[in-house]
This record gives sequence, C-alpha cells and structure tokens, in this order.
Amino acid sequence: MSQNSGYFSSTIPLNTVKATTPGVHDADVPVARPTSLKRVLSGPALKTMLAGGASSQPKTPTRDDGEFRDYSHSEISRDVATIKNSVVMHLTATFLRTPANIDSGQAYLASAFSVRDRLLQRWNLTNEYHDKIGAKRVYYMSLEFLIGRTFDNALLALGLREEYSKVLGDVGFCLEDIIDEERDAALGNGGLGRLAACYVDSMACSNYPGWGYGLRYKYGMFQQQILNGYQVEAPDCWLDSPNPWEFPRPDVTYPVKFYGHLVRDPQSEHRFKWESNVVYDAMAFDVPVPGYGTTNVGNIRLWSCKTNTLFDLNKFNSGDYQGATGGQVAAQILTDVLYPNDNTSEGKELRLRQEYLFCSATMQDILARFRKTNRPLSDLPDMAAIQLNDTHPTLAVPELLRILIDDEGLSWDEAWEITTRTFAFTNHTILPEAMEKWPVPMLDKILPRHMGIIYDINLFFLQTVEKQFPGDRELLRKISIIEESNPQQVRMAFLACVGSHKVNGVAAIHSDIIKQTIFKDFVRIQGEAKFINKTNGVSPRRWMNECNPDMSALLTEVVGDRSWVNDLTKLNQLEDRISDAGFRERWWAAKQKNKERLAEYILTTTGIKVSAHALFDVQVKRIHEYKRQLMNIFSVIYRYYQLKQMSPEQREQELHRVVIFAGKAASGYWVAKQVIKLINSVAEVINADDEIGDVLKVVFIPDYSVTAAEYIIPASDISQHISTAGTEASGTSNMKFVLNGGIILGTVDGANIEIGEEVGEEQIFFFGCLAHEVEDFRHYLRFNQPKPDAALQTAFDMIQRNTFGDAQLFQPLIDAIMRGGDVYLLSVDFPSYIQAHKAVEEAYRNHDEWVTKSILSVARMSKFSSDRSIQEYAEEVWNIEPQPVLNCGL
Repeated sequence: MSQNSGYFSSTIPLNTVKATTPGVHDADVPVARPTSLKRVLSGPALKTMLAGGASSQPKTPTRDDGEFRDYSHSEISRDVATIKNSVVMHLTATFLRTPANIDSGQAYLASAFSVRDRLLQRWNLTNEYHDKIGAKRVYYMSLEFLIGRTFDNALLALGLREEYSKVLGDVGFCLEDIIDEERDAALGNGGLGRLAACYVDSMACSNYPGWGYGLRYKYGMFQQQILNGYQVEAPDCWLDSPNPWEFPRPDVTYPVKFYGHLVRDPQSEHRFKWESNVVYDAMAFDVPVPGYGTTNVGNIRLWSCKTNTLFDLNKFNSGDYQGATGGQVAAQILTDVLYPNDNTSEGKELRLRQEYLFCSATMQDILARFRKTNRPLSDLPDMAAIQLNDTHPTLAVPELLRILIDDEGLSWDEAWEITTRTFAFTNHTILPEAMEKWPVPMLDKILPRHMGIIYDINLFFLQTVEKQFPGDRELLRKISIIEESNPQQVRMAFLACVGSHKVNGVAAIHSDIIKQTIFKDFVRIQGEAKFINKTNGVSPRRWMNECNPDMSALLTEVVGDRSWVNDLTKLNQLEDRISDAGFRERWWAAKQKNKERLAEYILTTTGIKVSAHALFDVQVKRIHEYKRQLMNIFSVIYRYYQLKQMSPEQREQELHRVVIFAGKAASGYWVAKQVIKLINSVAEVINADDEIGDVLKVVFIPDYSVTAAEYIIPASDISQHISTAGTEASGTSNMKFVLNGGIILGTVDGANIEIGEEVGEEQIFFFGCLAHEVEDFRHYLRFNQPKPDAALQTAFDMIQRNTFGDAQLFQPLIDAIMRGGDVYLLSVDFPSYIQAHKAVEEAYRNHDEWVTKSILSVARMSKFSSDRSIQEYAEEVWNIEPQPVLNCGL
C-alpha cells in the first residue's frame, strides 16, 4: 500500500484489512495498534454491546432502472440497537479487535466509522440528486481548510449525540473522552482556513450545491512546541492513525506537468503543445461536510501527489537506490507541508509547484464533471462558479485558459470570456508583504506555458486600457500584471482581479480601502460594480452549538427549539430576557463553567494553575507585528510594575486577571518568534512571583488549533483584536468571541466596526487612531523618534533591566519602535490602550452591567453568521439557488 494513502506510519505497527465502503473504491485500511490504554473495553462489555441488537443496515442508495429515487426515508436506522451493532461491526471486522484489547482509541475509530457510514449515505444521495437536476455548483478554492475535529460536529448534524453517548456509556466509555481521541486535521493555519471551513459548512447547511478544493497536507503547517520560551516547529503527524473522515479516490487522479518546453501549433498563434518529462499525478481525497438540519452533505476535495509510477526499478536494480526513489520523494514533498518556508529559492519553487498542483488538478476535475453534462464549453459559467479564496489559487486562471485553448481548441476570445465569467476573487489583505508575487524567471522555468499566457493576458488588458486612456503610460505601469522590477514579478492579486468578474473585500472598511488603494486604478477602469463587499461570517454550528453547549441550551430555551442554529436572527429574542434575574444568573453560570473548563485545559497543557474567577483576557491569533501581540505584552509588563509598587493589601483589592495568548509564528518570521519568547519570559517571571499570586497570571497556550479555540473562545470575558487601524481585513475570531458572550477590546478596524454597529458601541471597548490617520502618523514617525508615554517607557525599562532575562534578546523589538519608524504605531496607541483596559476593569467590577453587555452582544450578532455571507455570495456573485434534497419532490 502506498504511503500516500495517509494511513501509513513508520512508527506504529499496522494490521491491514480490506474495508469496502459504499460509494468509494476499496481502500486498504491499516489499523494502529493501541499506544495508550485510557480505558479498556472488557470481554463482558463487548458482549453487552453485541447483545444490544443486531438489526441489519439497509443497503446504500442506488439507482433503480436509471431513475433517481428519494432515499430520505430509508436511511440507516437511528435506534440504539442498530448503532451498537454498527460500532461492534467496525470494532471486530474493520479493526480486528479482540474483546480483551479495546481502548478508547479503538472505540473512537469504530464509532467514527459507524457515523461516516451514515454520512456517506447522505453524501451519495446529495451528489446523485445534484447530478440528476443539473445543478450549478460552487467550487471554493482555498489553500487552507482549518476543519478541526469532525466526530462531534457530525453527531450534532445527524442528531445522534445522545444515542452514541448512550451506546458508549453502556460499555464504560465517556463520549467526551472518545471525542478527545480525534486529532485536528492539519489543513490550515488561521482565519483564512477557518473561514473556508465555515463557508463549506454553510453551503451544506443552506442547501447550496458546493464543494471546497484544497491540498491534503501530510504534516500541515507544523506542531508548535515551546522550549525555553521559544517556538520550535515539529511535524504535525496528524495522519499517523487512520482518518475516518476522508475517502481516498484513486479513481480520481489527474496528471500535472512541470518544466519542459513549448511547441507552437502551426494552426493557431495562441495554441501550443506543452511537452515535459516531469509529470506528477494528483489524487483526490474526499472529506464529507455534514449539513445540520438537512440531508445535504457538502464535500471538500483535497489533492495529494500519487507516487506509485515514479519508482525507477531499473535504477534500483543497478544499485542506484537514491536515484530510484528520487521522483517519489520530489512528488511527495509537494503536499507535505502547508506554506513551506519561502526564505530560500528552493522554498519559493516548492510553494509555486504546490500551488500549481492544486490549481491544475482542480481545473481538470471541474471540467471532467462539466463534460458529463454534454453541454458546450460556453455554458461552463452557467454550471460552475469558482471562488478564489485569496491569491494562492490564482494560477487557476491561466490554467483554465490553457486547457480551453490548447486542449479544447477554443479561440482566445472564447476562452477568455468563459474564464472571466467563471471566476470571482476574494482579497484578504492590503499589507504589501502579503501581496503574493512570483519572479518571472522562476515561473517561466517551472510553468513555461502559463508564463506565456500571463504575458498575453497582460498585453490584451493593457491594450484595452490604452484605448480607454490613451497616452497615460503611468497608469499602464501601475496596473500591469508584470511588475518592472529586477527581476520582473507577476502580481498575482492583479492577475486574479483581471481574470474575475467580481472582486470582494471581507469587511466594509477593508473593501473601501482596497478600492482606494491597491485596486484604485482597476475601479477607475472596470467600474465600481465589479468591486463589492462580503463581510465574513462564522458557522454557528461549530462556534456556538458545538463549542458552547451550556449557552446553546439557554438559547434553545429562549427560542423554543433549535432552529436558531441555522437562523441566527432568532437570537434577538434574548433581549426579552434581559431583565429576567434567573436567566441572567444561569447565563453567567454557563460562562463560569466554560472558564472552569478552560482553567483545566490550561493546567493540562501548560502546568499553570489559574483561577476561573479572574477576568479572562484573551488574544489568540497568528503572531504578527500588525496584530500587535507585542503591545499587549508591554501592557502586561506595565501592569506587573504597578502591582509591584503596591502593598499586599492594595494588590488584593485589584481585579484579578489571567492574560491568555496563543498563536503560531511563521517558521521564517524572526520578529514574531521573538515576541513569543518575550511573552513566555514575562509569564515565567510573573507566574513565579509569590507576591503577585493569582492577581495576575500570564499564559501562552502552545499549538493553537480549532480544538484549543473551542476551549478558549466560550471562556473569554474580554478578547483583544488590536491590529493597527486599516491593517486587519476583517477578522473572524472577533465574531466567534462575541457570539459566545465575550466582549471586544479593539481598534476601529476590520469587522470590529460592523460588530460595533450591530451590538452597539457601548458593548465594545474601542481605542486607538483611525485608519485615515495612520499614514500621517507613519510619516511623522519616519522622520522623528517617538516619545513613549510613561507607561510604555516603564515597560521598556523593565525589559532593559534584565527583569525577564537577557535584555539583548528583546532590544530589537524596542528598537523597531524607537528607531525603526514604529510602523504599527504602538507608541501612538499605547496611552489609549491603557485607558481602555482601565475602562474594562471598571465595567467588569459592575457585574450586572457586564452580564447585560454579554447577553445583548449575543442577541445582536445574527449578521455574522457565515450563512448570511454565503447567501450574499450566492445571490450577488455565484448566481445559484438552494437545492434541498429532502424537498426534491421525487
């Protein structure tokens, strides 16, 4: 069996059985031997399960005489006896467990495979129905999908949590322990990947025919370890054990070329034959996405290099073992790691090849599905809407053109019209360093045909603009897809913009900024109608119903049923309970329970004991200079200084606070990694100071993930979203925190602004300069050394006195502010930031006022459901309609 299946482990002995799953090709499913024995299922317990019922499972839906049938009433039985029978079947037949040797890991796998049988039945039904009616589909292309754990989410979507809890409880297992056996899928890093996962979830729950497309990373980004306060990257081997939530599809495989040379077609000046000896195979893995409250199941199709044909037996037999496997190794590393370090030329080339593998396989797959409709290629935009999530999938534009022109024989004009009507582009940033560019020589070497197509796109676009604005050479220079630098660079955001019929930002302020800055000239040329806003949203299934069950129970009580999970507008009924003393008490009890749960998680993961009665002050997100974790830790240092000046009696009267950080720094981002070191060094000193005790604790939670977020977000009292104004495109964690009853401390930036408009600015603690003021401050600081206020200078002084270790380690962080222009305006915003913290403390001491803020915030957050975002995309960008399977009427 190929390592590429994802079930291979070099460290865990495996038994392999043949598992036949309806709807997919047979797959070898190796079984990991138990490595831990948290709970062991005894022989009598297994007999109890076997005695629970032996009702047989109905067959998977199939076509009858070529006609579609409605199988919504012939799903696998939901009774406990059938579920027990299914779990036991997988324990014994799929994983070859004996009664004396079943631990919680095997219990999880058997339960998960039992659940996926039910998902697969719905998945087949959904795709069969959409094929039958010829539905237009959405294809959401994203290099990241931060899915998180699937088991609990699937149980909730299927409405089977209680049944599985009973089945597992009957034999000595706790469902919560079984859920904890699952590892997070390492397919993303931060907000971009979490947004993509929310959107596919919303497409499924809202009955839109839609798939996500991405890459199946063997190790993901990395596992973050903290050693001596520093971030250390280790492989995240999330695929070491069987993954019940993916279906290998060896039948869905496409060739992907690299390098080579071109031969012009004598019949057409725009058509070429691309000849190359470097050809990899991209193989599909499908990940079903269950819809809550509907039979519809979405899908995320992930690509991995298939290496079976790249082993050179002749070289192996001649003793050249390294040469024999070289092709396999080169192919495998393409999908090993998310965002390989691109500080080197080799790293850049790897990332470029990775992105092209993703784009090429996806375009080939979409066209293969379209060809089954027997419609002309000109109808592709009527059957497929492709959304580019940021610039990473932009190579799909020239790839689709290449296929339409070189393989399908269309003219340039025909192919270009189809392409631009099919693609839409979501921009996620305005930061120059985040605007993806590729050196022309590198792209020309790796993808010679695509470089030629990009030149043609640019030429025809500039010719059109020149006719519209004759003689304006400066305009042509500014909008050119090819940047005239040394070497020349391909501006991927410009390519995505030119190749799409709609371009959107992800928050109102962000959409305005991109129209006034990076796409200003494109707006002038192509018109404002092309450039729209689609404010981000988050899934209430994951980020309320699943991660916060106690608060969700209160919402269900208020609404009268669970319909709010798919319709957040019903949350406004909470306002009717504002004056209900009993309800307010239970609301705070739910928050307190979440804080106790997080305190236990912190103790388990870090060894730090914190009080659940303190104010939980949280900042969790990617570590980046513009997100200003540095400003946060400077304020912590200043708070520590103030506490040290007080008497013990005075300190005890202070509001107790736990400051919680989490997030990863990119492996090549030195400054961000130094910020992590500073946070941990400060935490080590403060947490060990007996004079301070529980008055102030500082925690850095390592290896931030969706699962960690599910502990942290429901427990927050205050969450910090403090990016320099105008630098945060939107943010989605801010939405998650408020939906769970937390309060924002933030700048007037990104979606913070729209959240304030919805919940009321009195429910948010705003501070700092405004976006239109930033450039003036930066201009001043470029030529004048800042004069930090007394509080910030105190923090600098404590660092420089070696309070937190060798000051030389952290001096560059101070120098970036004092001598480096203070690009992110820490010195400018710090005084108002400290004042905002004082306002938070004053409000938190008024318990009734704080509870009111918490309830009102949740009640007014319906806008920030990803269901609303998807509906807007569907109506204004994709032109698709919901297609609920249960209401098919067949």
